[in-house]
Amino acid sequence: MEELKLRSLAKINLGLDVLGQKEDGYHLVKMLMQTVYLYDNVYIKKTKAAGVRLSSTLYYLPVDERNIAYKAARMLLEEFQIATGVQIHLEKHIPVAAGLAGGSSNAATVLFGVNRLFRLGLSLTELMERGLKIGADVPYCLMRGTVLAEGIGEVLTPLPDIPKCIILLAKPNISVSTKKVYAALDGGAIVKHPDIDGMIGDIKSGSLAGIAGKMGNVLEQVTIPMHPKIALLKKMMLSAGALGAMMSGSGPTVFGIFDSKEKAFLAKKQIGQKRLAQQIFITNNHAVRR
Repeated sequence: MEELKLRSLAKINLGLDVLGQKEDGYHLVKMLMQTVYLYDNVYIKKTKAAGVRLSSTLYYLPVDERNIAYKAARMLLEEFQIATGVQIHLEKHIPVAAGLAGGSSNAATVLFGVNRLFRLGLSLTELMERGLKIGADVPYCLMRGTVLAEGIGEVLTPLPDIPKCIILLAKPNISVSTKKVYAALDGGAIVKHPDIDGMIGDIKSGSLAGIAGKMGNVLEQVTIPMHPKIALLKKMMLSAGALGAMMSGSGPTVFGIFDSKEKAFLAKKQIGQKRLAQQIFITNNHAVRR
């Protein structure tokens, strides 16, 4: 095997709670993570020349050690003293810096791919341990599916798949600094914590309406005042028939969970007419586990 083409899938947060902060600055979280079927294509090819060469369809994406996909490949090549190298190309479709873990997913996919390409024999758990060294979301992006994430996001507990549903993703043309969002959250009290345990019960019972009705993200309380467009996107999705709508991660992407394509297409049309989003996708949660 000389080359691979792999799909690098995005994620959303069905629930995101912040429980505190460690001395090293990392936040203690309790999150419900869900993989969605929106993906980048990742091409990995062996090269005779040593080292990592990375390219991307986005001109502004760094293609050196500032990109964690690059770091992921270099980590394994150095650890296993591989004399040859790899050429990686990222065909990007997941919006960048959007709360969808596109970068972390790319890094996870590169770890998975380099392990297969060079037959390193690392288990999924061993890949996840290495992934944590380059990003808190990388272990989850290796695992995929419906998962409870605790600690700084690295303590992962797989859950049953949520019922099949239609998911609308809308990224407005704004930039959100994750660092600034968490700093603002630290400066005030959290008004309302999401019912993560209740959501887990609904996941186990297979109640999509129950899951969607309990969705919550504590970061919204600081991000929405900064960017009111996020609240408008949520309102529009709900008025079009979404069972629930929420910001993913630190934003700015908003997602809605729908029980029919017709309702999701209506919401997409209305958002497009109002020009509230730069990128809009209709997708699902089907067949996303490794």
